[in-house]
Amino acid sequence: MSEPILKVEGVQAKYGDFIAVESATLDVPEGQIVSLIGSNGAGKSTLMDTIAGLHKPSQGKIYFKGEDITGMPAEKIVLKGLSLVPQGSRCFIRMSVEDNLIMGSFPKTARAKAKDTLEKVYDLFPVLKQKRNDPSGSLSGGQRQMVAVGRALMTNPEMILFDEISLGLAPTTIKDIYSRIKDIAASGTTVVLVEQDTHRAIKTAQLVHVMLKGNVVLSGSPKELSEDDIKKAYFGI
Repeated sequence: MSEPILKVEGVQAKYGDFIAVESATLDVPEGQIVSLIGSNGAGKSTLMDTIAGLHKPSQGKIYFKGEDITGMPAEKIVLKGLSLVPQGSRCFIRMSVEDNLIMGSFPKTARAKAKDTLEKVYDLFPVLKQKRNDPSGSLSGGQRQMVAVGRALMTNPEMILFDEISLGLAPTTIKDIYSRIKDIAASGTTVVLVEQDTHRAIKTAQLVHVMLKGNVVLSGSPKELSEDDIKKAYFGI
């Protein structure tokens, strides 16, 4: 297995007195697709927000490419090469598709390559090129999700965190977006998928982590983990 590009060690995250992530520890090997699965309330999204700098941990350490990024603000973490595609296909709905995408190229290193990266995004999602001048609010849910992915790619990340990317989308759209995720990974970008669709997440990934009640309780490759192992970890039985 390749060396971890991301290491999370004993991370705890709270909302007031409520502990959303108790003590999460996991590795993400460089160049792989890693899935993080678990039921509602397991702490998956909070952990992703904490890694991406949107939420400060109360305990623990986070290392990206060997550097301690614990508590670092999101805008600085993006500059390090780590991007998050949050839940809900968030776009600036009154802005055009292309302007939404260009918003992602704010890092200095990304601005220099913005034109070439934009063409790569359009190659990945041809429908976005067709609709590049349309307001993002006029797009379907799946197309807005493509914009959100494309905007993250515009930062030229070394790793992308996808939080519930299939949420609320039609099965055909999910299949299309997942094929693009595989293309993104094949280009050398490390991918972390947060999903409740355990079958799809396991099928897509090379490494799986299972969260339960704010902890990572099981980790392994899809070949190593039996369906029974995953079920017991997922439901805590």
